[in-house]
Amino acid sequence: MNQNLNSSSNNLIDENEVKPITLVGIVNFFWRWRKVFMISALCAIIFSVVLTHPAITKPKYSARHIFYPTKNNSISNALLTELSQRQSDPLEFGEEIEAEKALQVLQSGTLLARLVRNFNLLKHYGIDPKTEKYPQYALDNKIKENFSFERTRYLSIKIEVLDEDPKMAADLANGIAILYDSITTEIQNQVATPALQIVERALNDKRGKIQNIKDELRKLGQNGITNYEEQSRALAEEIYKAQSSGKVSEMKKLLEEQKTLVASGGDFIALNELIKLEEEKESDLITQYEKRKVDVGETLSHKFTVESATMPEIKAWPKRTFIIVLSVLGTFFATALMLASIELFRR
Repeated sequence: MNQNLNSSSNNLIDENEVKPITLVGIVNFFWRWRKVFMISALCAIIFSVVLTHPAITKPKYSARHIFYPTKNNSISNALLTELSQRQSDPLEFGEEIEAEKALQVLQSGTLLARLVRNFNLLKHYGIDPKTEKYPQYALDNKIKENFSFERTRYLSIKIEVLDEDPKMAADLANGIAILYDSITTEIQNQVATPALQIVERALNDKRGKIQNIKDELRKLGQNGITNYEEQSRALAEEIYKAQSSGKVSEMKKLLEEQKTLVASGGDFIALNELIKLEEEKESDLITQYEKRKVDVGETLSHKFTVESATMPEIKAWPKRTFIIVLSVLGTFFATALMLASIELFRR
């Protein structure tokens, strides 16, 4: 009886023993279920082909525009300043910080709002504000789905647009680049225009001050003081001559004139020195005014276009081959997991 118990317990252990996974066992597993794997793969292929058909999934075309941002922030400093004093070359490509600034402008609400208005994107994407509960939310999702802005490893900026219409995709990509240029100019004018007004007011004040000095000098000229140094020298010579010849009355008259000249001579000298300083400052302000006027009135591109967007001929999405391969692989692993679970359950 003990022998029977020992033999039955050994059989139970053998039946419940976990067998190691071997290559032969895996091959046998797939061979046993080969028809199921073939049918599931065929179904995955058929499903992927149907799903990627243009009647079900509309193809999208990709257009891209690549440019380098410039380092130029001021036209006058770039073009109207001596080479030795220039802070940057207007023909120099922007670096990392300029690329980051360009991305900030491209992703700004101002640019996207103008893009929506210029290309009537609400109508283009079939979003009706009257029937759509959240039209702006739907539009934002479309923009996130179809627009991308990124910095390349060469520090250029790539604008990529996906659209069902290949011509529209190219127009949108190029349109974004144009809007970037104009909005960057407007941002700079937010500072350049007030700067011009400040310099203009300072210049007008300086000219008014110079005119007041000239009026004071004119009054002194009406009192007979036109050139203090020359007049005082000539008057001293006349006094010496009158004294030498013994003309007392004439000498007294000349001495009175000398007193008058000396009384106003200090003012004359001070005003002459002051007007020279003020005119030098006026000259500097005129230079600044001309520069600021150029910054406001003239425009210079803020980008070097490397590649303009052209109308694509081949669709970018969906990638039928990629989707088929991905679908077959996913179906294959899912089927294998399911069949393995079934066999374990049966055991």
